[in-house]
Amino acid sequence: MLRLRLVLALVALAAAACRSAPQTSEPAAAALAQPVASAPAEPLRLTVVGLNDLHGWVAPHRTPLKGGVEVQEGGLAALAGYVARLRADNPGGVLLLDGGDLFQGTLASNLTEGAVVIDVYNHLGVTAAAIGNHEFDYGPVGPSPVPTKPGDDPLGALKERIRQARFPLLSTNTREAATGQRPAWLGNDGTLLVTLHGVKVGIVGLTTPSTPVTTNPTNVAALRFDPLAPAAVEASKSLRERGAKVVIGVAHAGGKCPRLDNPRDLSSCEQKEGEIFAALEPLPPGTLDAVIAGHTHQVMGHFIHGVPVIETYGLGRSFGYIELFLDPASHQVLPDRTRIHAGIPLCTQVDATSGTCEARKLREQAEVRLVPATFLGAPVVPDPAVQALIAPVLARVEQEQHRELGLTVPVALKRDYQAESTIGDFLADSLRGAAGAEVALLNPGGLRADIDAGPLTFGDVYEVLPFDNTVALITLSGDELKRLLQVAYGARKGVFQVSGLRLTLNRCPGPDRFKSATLANGRPLEPAKLYRLTMPDFLARGGDGLAPALEPLPPGRIDLGQVTLRDALITYWQGRKAPLTAPTLGRITYVDSGAPCPASQAP
Repeated sequence: MLRLRLVLALVALAAAACRSAPQTSEPAAAALAQPVASAPAEPLRLTVVGLNDLHGWVAPHRTPLKGGVEVQEGGLAALAGYVARLRADNPGGVLLLDGGDLFQGTLASNLTEGAVVIDVYNHLGVTAAAIGNHEFDYGPVGPSPVPTKPGDDPLGALKERIRQARFPLLSTNTREAATGQRPAWLGNDGTLLVTLHGVKVGIVGLTTPSTPVTTNPTNVAALRFDPLAPAAVEASKSLRERGAKVVIGVAHAGGKCPRLDNPRDLSSCEQKEGEIFAALEPLPPGTLDAVIAGHTHQVMGHFIHGVPVIETYGLGRSFGYIELFLDPASHQVLPDRTRIHAGIPLCTQVDATSGTCEARKLREQAEVRLVPATFLGAPVVPDPAVQALIAPVLARVEQEQHRELGLTVPVALKRDYQAESTIGDFLADSLRGAAGAEVALLNPGGLRADIDAGPLTFGDVYEVLPFDNTVALITLSGDELKRLLQVAYGARKGVFQVSGLRLTLNRCPGPDRFKSATLANGRPLEPAKLYRLTMPDFLARGGDGLAPALEPLPPGRIDLGQVTLRDALITYWQGRKAPLTAPTLGRITYVDSGAPCPASQAP
């Protein structure tokens, strides 16, 4: 009986198992038959790296600090190390762009008319660069910065650099003045179309319309520089018709937004002054997806009218980059995902405490201990190939830099763009003496360095006066001289440095800044009497806005000269056989009502 009951129980269990099996297996089978939901595709990422206003600084800036430590900032070998890290972080997704003014400003660049810069940029794999106003400074191929004989091409040196470059130099708003056509020698229409991560990306080059007054006007007399916004709209439309999903501007036009803590906070931006603000404001949404700016040598890392814009202080000390994220299907930019990384110092070594190589931050530290720099989680390794490319030129520079002139500077001579300065007074006095003129005028933007106390070298003079300007001599009446001063000080180009005059100015910049002038001895300028005024030929040709005062002068009143400003000054100092002396400030005074300048006018 017991055995029978056990058998019946086993049969019942088997039957129950058979009845219940379909109830558990059917859902499982159905689940296996359903397609597995895939995770959403990640957005595509483009890394847009930006430089601007290199001005020939292929080598690092070196600054001695307390305790015998020397800190180095910038240089293209260091830049190569950072770019290598970015390319490792986003293989095939990096654009390397330059906002213009590649050349002019260092002996290394000027000795080669910019060729050393192009050699290194070719090696770095630069994608494109905007044409800046100083790209026109070298004029014809050879030592003269302007044509001096029949057949000289005022654009010759720039054309050589364009032929040398393995990347395009872009300016969609540069046209032939006579025909309105784009210059054939550019080799492009001012745009470039490339493909990254399967996405077509357009690049638009733009050049500041102020170029005719910020380079030697003679060299660009055959060109015109159209307004930025219409040119950008036209170029962007063309690129998008050719399939571009993303369009990026490289603009030699900039602004100033010194606070970088919040890219959407524009409270520190000088929006009424910067060309880039005026250029972006009228653009229809979606015209440009990002901008690499330049020209103003001021830092920016902000969304301007919805467009991410970066700019650096220039001179190869830092860089920035913008990360654009794109929808993987439509390839449209996802604006909320955009990230701006601005004002990144180029350091191969940094202070262990502060983490930077910026000399302006390290000068006052009691102790600086340098350690290797890292970026994106790995060491920054300077590129030895870049160092090899620039080494022969730097050897020539070293020889010239240390050539002593047999002169001693008694005290440090400092610049001040917005005021009378010791170096400005010293050089203006020297120029007046060298030219045998009653009055001298220097533009503050032409003085590019200070001079330290001690033995004076050719390199010291070159760093202060890197442009190959000649000594011009202008004959004009007292009334014409006053008109010239009114134009100069009303042009918002800083405070011009003078010799032979005493001036009264409004403290706040503006069209009516100039108030009065007398000769240095206090005597008034006689309206009809003719005076000899000396200045760099850049100014005599109408640069920095002086054309309205100079163009009405009768023919023969302007002698543009043949001797460079540097050579004339060195010859003058050495010929005097007298110690150099620093002048006492005080030839410029201000009318000060006591009220603060409006924000848009503050010096």
